[in-house]
Amino acid sequence: MLNRKIILKTLVLVIAGILVQACNVKRFIPEDELLYTGAEIKLEAEDSIKAQNRIKDEIEAVLTPDPNTKILGSRPGLYFHYKAQREKPGFINKFLNDKIGEEPVYTSDVDLSQTSDLINNRLENRGFFYSDIGASIEEDSTAKKAKAIYKVNLSRPYRLENFELDTDSLDIYPEIKKSLNDTYIEPGMRFDLTILKAERERIDKHLKSRGYYNFNPSFLIFEADTNQYDNKKFNLYLKLKKKVPKQAIIPYRIEKVNIYANYEVGADSIPRDTLRYGNKNFIQEPEFFKPKYLEPYILIEEGQYFNPDDSRNTGRRLGSIGAYKFVNIRYKETDTITKDSLGNLEANIYLSPLNKRSIRAELQAVTKSNNFAGPGLAITFTNRNLFHGGEILNITGKFNYEKQVSGGDQRGLSSTQLGLETDLIFPRLLFPVKIDHHWFRYSIPKTKVSLGGDYLNRSKLFSMLSASARFGYYWDANRYVSHEFNPISLNYLRLANTTQEFRDILDDNPYLRNSFNQEFISGLTYSFIYNGHIDPWKKHQFFLHSTLDVAGNSVDLLSNKDDPRPRNFLGLEYAQYAKADIDFRYHFLIKGESKIATRIFAGYGIPYGNSEVLPFTKQYFAGGPYSVRAFRIRSLGPGTYNPEESDESSFFDQAGNIRLEANAEYRFPIVSFLKGAVFVDAGNVWNSKSNEELPGGKFGSDFLNELGIGGGAGLRVDIQNFVIRFDLAIPFHNPGLDKGERWTFAIDEPVLNFAIGYPF
Repeated sequence: MLNRKIILKTLVLVIAGILVQACNVKRFIPEDELLYTGAEIKLEAEDSIKAQNRIKDEIEAVLTPDPNTKILGSRPGLYFHYKAQREKPGFINKFLNDKIGEEPVYTSDVDLSQTSDLINNRLENRGFFYSDIGASIEEDSTAKKAKAIYKVNLSRPYRLENFELDTDSLDIYPEIKKSLNDTYIEPGMRFDLTILKAERERIDKHLKSRGYYNFNPSFLIFEADTNQYDNKKFNLYLKLKKKVPKQAIIPYRIEKVNIYANYEVGADSIPRDTLRYGNKNFIQEPEFFKPKYLEPYILIEEGQYFNPDDSRNTGRRLGSIGAYKFVNIRYKETDTITKDSLGNLEANIYLSPLNKRSIRAELQAVTKSNNFAGPGLAITFTNRNLFHGGEILNITGKFNYEKQVSGGDQRGLSSTQLGLETDLIFPRLLFPVKIDHHWFRYSIPKTKVSLGGDYLNRSKLFSMLSASARFGYYWDANRYVSHEFNPISLNYLRLANTTQEFRDILDDNPYLRNSFNQEFISGLTYSFIYNGHIDPWKKHQFFLHSTLDVAGNSVDLLSNKDDPRPRNFLGLEYAQYAKADIDFRYHFLIKGESKIATRIFAGYGIPYGNSEVLPFTKQYFAGGPYSVRAFRIRSLGPGTYNPEESDESSFFDQAGNIRLEANAEYRFPIVSFLKGAVFVDAGNVWNSKSNEELPGGKFGSDFLNELGIGGGAGLRVDIQNFVIRFDLAIPFHNPGLDKGERWTFAIDEPVLNFAIGYPF
């Protein structure tokens, strides 16, 4: 422990030294130059302007050049660039310059006139014509740096008085007029090219959904007229450009739908059998995918008008099956009907299969905050399209070996885990009552059947056998929302080969013993996920994951009512409980890759009927790399409970049926794939009932004073969304200490967390 503290302190001092040196780059700046530190926008307006901050952001977006990167008051990229220019820079300085070095940006690189023109152009595009723009350089010769000052006096913008659509005899004009019910253009709005562009694209989308296959937004033109007004108002007219191709102004209808269910590139000329099913042509030989199972995924129908939404949804649905590597939908124009008032299309859907069988091996190096470390291996065999209906069979074998490399009296403990899990996924809804597949417009639910078994051997304590079986469904309701429902969820757990040491732990703690006695868990689970993080460019990003887990009710109905509790089912004591939790996350995007990420977690499990306590595997715990990082895994709580340092059973005791947690961290880029963060965490677990073996563990009105609180900083290596994370944290508030002594900033007791992926 001492050696680790010395290493951590040394590392902190080295980093601090580098940052101090990186602050001092003034001595490297040439005599005739000043370091450019950025620009300041001073914005004024003749009238009150809405969204003035947004206009300022748009002006800042065109400012050039970008100043050198600044981190915590220092410029390490610039510092190592200068160091590498010396006659003998040394290997380290050359290496760091290659990785994070930046060329210096001086005031001589700043073209005030050109930047002013860019600002003026952006303002005119937003309706501010003839604005007054002044530019100057503000120098600090002592610090050898300077910044640009742009004083922008916004003119009064031009505002819309009337908006009209030109009239014409073409059949497409009435359809354009219908689309204007949802127009973005409103009287009184400021002239804005971005809105006009968005309006053209909106009309194009409307027309495409009505069959206008060859239409393009560039065929539309807006004309503004200011001649009728002298108070900065204008009229706006929308019309088609001259000489628009004939094919662009007629709708198209789907004449034929061909599905190549086993397509190979270059095999178009090979004759294939054609089977007519569901008013579609399935072209394959031999049969690769049964048409009755593939047809529900295809939303393109013969006789309907072309609609790109149908193509997009069809492509997404077919890609979700998991049997195809590529999904390619192509349309071919055929002869048009008389008078060229309607066009015909042939839809060809080319589906290129993935390899039928594959094997994937994953070798892992595991390091946990409970001082266990060791290798892990997982091998997965996959068989796709098993019964020619898109079914996927996954068989996964797992092996993990972990050894406790520190931890006082528990040093030398090891853990060996062997597991085998089989999943059979049907890309359709297996349900007693037939449900129209069009009811699930966005995606068709999948049915998943899982069987698994695990063997866990924890040296000097126990071995555990477990088996599980699940039957359920999962599907995406839309781009953001997904559901998973398992009406059948069975788990069997059994302790084996317990040591006398572990039996003594159970004898001394009836609460813990009862949690292990519940060998059979039968119930249902439901999960709801809203994932707004799939839009990383949004300023406000939300994520919600809620779960419901109910067990034992159906088994309790079948058990013998005359037997005393706890009752058995098939000779096994069963668990009965209800458990619900919610994980809410909010990310606020500041700029670029900088963001503030927050999370709130709340969970509550209620044992009842046949159970006095939640099963051990269903209890909550706090602490660790994905929880309150200033405390080791399972070392926090419940409540104010503080085990003796020599208590080897504390790992099992420190859990509860209530959990509350809040986290916040500021994430920022450092250089390339290296990211940084500063964070603060707070949380704990409690029990809803008093327990003599765990004094202070009951949830009460004083729970806020029983939160474990800590904070720190971290580094993350983020390579194409594969994240290796190092977080160094110290405790601020330890609920296990006596009142009045809980606020302690234990800098000399840091906790280093190593994990894969972001914590939230």
